[in-house]
Amino acid sequence: MKQILLTLALIGLLMTPALATEVAGVKLPDQVEIGGEQLQLNGYGMRKKYFFKIYVGSLYTAQKATSTAQVVEGTGPKLLRMDFLYSKVEKDKIVGGFAEGIKKNTPALVDDPAIVEFLKLFDRDFVAKDQVDLAITANNQVQVSHNGRQLGTIESANLARAVLLIYLGNDPADDEMKAGMLGNI
Repeated sequence: MKQILLTLALIGLLMTPALATEVAGVKLPDQVEIGGEQLQLNGYGMRKKYFFKIYVGSLYTAQKATSTAQVVEGTGPKLLRMDFLYSKVEKDKIVGGFAEGIKKNTPALVDDPAIVEFLKLFDRDFVAKDQVDLAITANNQVQVSHNGRQLGTIESANLARAVLLIYLGNDPADDEMKAGMLGNI
């Protein structure tokens, strides 16, 4: 009887859904929903500047992806999420970081009207515990939110590609974070 109960208990543990991943005190859910579609946590990494931890960056995709091409060319929505750890990151530094990432990875798009509009969406500094979502829908809408507050939606395939390449391009914001987002941790 004890052996049966032990076996049932072990089966119960194995069937329990996995808990959210935790990184630097930030809980990353295993799944999120974008536009009615379930996305899975593809990977995550830590954005660091010198020895400071700035934010945890996570990537959610409809299908598992291990390369930049799979993410950029893959169908279905995607979500890039930033969970801030650092006490305060000024709006101008974030916008400057996005602009620099676009210039390094998609220089031909720097003056694209959708890129210019995207950079104007950010209206506040980011502080510890803030969450910024860059959701890309299947029809190339980039939806930006800060702590759940919608900052704007821009429909542009160029912008969708540029935003992904900030993190996953040949010259990403952070090489280790890119590797982590692609599940190579």
